[in-house]
Amino acid sequence: MNYFFVLLFVGLAAFFVAAGLGASRLLAPHNPGRVKNKIYECGEIPVGNAWVQFNVGYYLFGLLFLVFDVEAAFLYPWAVSFRKVGLAGFVEAGIFILILLIGLMYAWRKGALEWV
Repeated sequence: MNYFFVLLFVGLAAFFVAAGLGASRLLAPHNPGRVKNKIYECGEIPVGNAWVQFNVGYYLFGLLFLVFDVEAAFLYPWAVSFRKVGLAGFVEAGIFILILLIGLMYAWRKGALEWV
C-alpha cells in the first residue's frame, strides 16, 4: 500500500508530461521557413564552422567545479547533524576534506586551474 501512492504520483507526472507535450504538438503553430530555420546565436550572425575544438582545460575546470560543488552538498547534512555524529563524524569529515584538498593540490600542481 505504501508504494501505491508513489506509483500513482509517477503515473500522474508521466501523464501530465505526455499531455503537455501532446497539446503543444497539436495546438502550437508550425510554420517553418527560411528565416525560422536559420541558426541563431545570441543575435549574432554565425561565422565559420560550428565544430570548433575547445581547450581541454575548460572541461577540467568544469569538472573540478562540479567535484567541489558536490563536496558542499555532502558537507551540508553533516553540518546540520554535527552534534549527533560526535567525534567520529568529525574525524570522518576531516578525512573527507583532507582527501579533497590533496586532490585540489594535485590539480593545482598539474595546471588544471590555469585559465588560459
